[in-house]
Amino acid sequence: MSSFPLDLAARAALGQFPAGSGAILTPLGNAGGFSGARLWRAQGDGGDFCLKVWPAREADPQRLAWIHGLMRRAREAGLAFVPAVEPTADGVTWVERASLLWDLTNWMPGRADFHVRPTTGRMRAACTALALLHNAWEKVAPRVGTIPGIARRRERAAAWRRLLASGWRPDLSGGAGDPVRPWAERAWQLLPGRIERAMDQLARYDERLSLPLQPCLCDVWHDHVLFDGATVTGLLDYGSVKVDHVAVDLARLLGSLAGDDPVLRAAGLWAYTAVRLQANAWEDQLVELLDRTGTLLAAANWLVWLYRDGRVFEDREAVVQRLAALVRRIEGWQVP
Repeated sequence: MSSFPLDLAARAALGQFPAGSGAILTPLGNAGGFSGARLWRAQGDGGDFCLKVWPAREADPQRLAWIHGLMRRAREAGLAFVPAVEPTADGVTWVERASLLWDLTNWMPGRADFHVRPTTGRMRAACTALALLHNAWEKVAPRVGTIPGIARRRERAAAWRRLLASGWRPDLSGGAGDPVRPWAERAWQLLPGRIERAMDQLARYDERLSLPLQPCLCDVWHDHVLFDGATVTGLLDYGSVKVDHVAVDLARLLGSLAGDDPVLRAAGLWAYTAVRLQANAWEDQLVELLDRTGTLLAAANWLVWLYRDGRVFEDREAVVQRLAALVRRIEGWQVP
C-alpha cells in the first residue's frame, strides 16, 4: 500500500479513538525500525499520541489484545515509562482498517540517546526499568521450561549451516558505491566458525535445563529506551513480546547499550539484580552467551536479508549503522 492511501487509513483509524479526536497527524514512517510497522504522531486538544499500524504478518487481534493487557498491567504497577494504550469508543484497544490493525498510545517523552551519553547512571536506570517490567509480568501465566530464546538461536544457526552447505555465498561483487557493502564483506569474513563455536558454548543450557519463564520484550535495544537526562522515560515497542527467560531481555539490552564495556555491563547487571533479587549468579554467564550468539546470528541475518532475500529497507543508512555496530563488536572479540 502506498503512503497516501495508508495516510487516509490512518486518519480513519484515528477517528475511532476518542482520545485522538481532531488531532493533527504527522507521518513518521518506520521511525528507524525494521519491523514493517508504521507510525504517526497525533497531536490535539486531547493530548499527544502515537498511532501505529502493525505489520500485516502480525494482524492477529488475539495476540494484540494479549500485548495490550501486559502493557496495561505494567501501567497499573506504576510503570509510567510503559506507553498507555488508549481504548476506542467500544472499549477495545485496536481497530481494523485497510485489513491492518491499528492502536493508539500516549506519546512518550525523551530521546533514545544513550550512546551520546553512555554513563553508568543511565545504564543502571535502563536495567532497573527492565527489571521492574519483568517484576510486573512475572505472575502472568508463569511456567517452567527450556529457554525459547536458545531454541530460536539453534534454529537460526541450523538454517545458516544449511544455507552454507547448499553452496550459497553473498554476491558482494556489485554495488561498489553501496555503503553497506564494506560492512557486509567484513561480516562475511568474520562469521565462519564463530557461530558454531558460540552455539557449542551455549549448549550447556540444553533441553534438560528447566527454568522459570514469563513474558519478555525480546527486542529491547538502544532505540527503544528513551531518556530525559539520567531518567528512563520510555520503553518502546512491544511487538516482539514472547514468553521466555528474562536473561534473553537482559542480554539484548546490555549488548545494545553497553556493548563490551565492562564497567557499563557491571553497572547494568548490578542494577538489574538489585531489583530482581531472585536472579541467580549463573545467569550472568548465560546473559553473556545469549548476547554473543544473538550478535553473531544478527550479522548472519543481515547478510541473508540483503543478499539472498533481496529485502529493501527505506533507510539504507540505518542498515549501515546496525550492521557496522554488529561487525565492530565481533571484531573486538578474541577468537575462542
